[in-house]
Amino acid sequence: MAETPERRRAALSSVAVRWPRHLDVWARLAEVASADADRYAFARVGYHRGLDALRAAGWRGTGLVQWVHEENRGFLRSLDALRAAADAIGETDEAERCRRFLHQLDPDWRDGR
Repeated sequence: MAETPERRRAALSSVAVRWPRHLDVWARLAEVASADADRYAFARVGYHRGLDALRAAGWRGTGLVQWVHEENRGFLRSLDALRAAADAIGETDEAERCRRFLHQLDPDWRDGR
């Protein structure tokens, strides 16, 4: 039996509360949220937490952050979710900045991966 969207969101929310630095959970919350504003907010949390994690690991704002490295996936998924959410709420400039950033970080990036 498939899990309902409400139960899935509740389960993901429990993970986010217990492990708020788990980047993939923020991207997944953005993907399952029903409201555009919620999708945008969850994605933005994952994006900013991801930037913090990258900087803590020594990344200085330039260089590749590729999907092939599993530890980057939560951040990249959050950034892609932010791109999609920004597009959905009419923030086309932000959506395009996110798209360009994704391709700078990973030249092989495919939107909606």
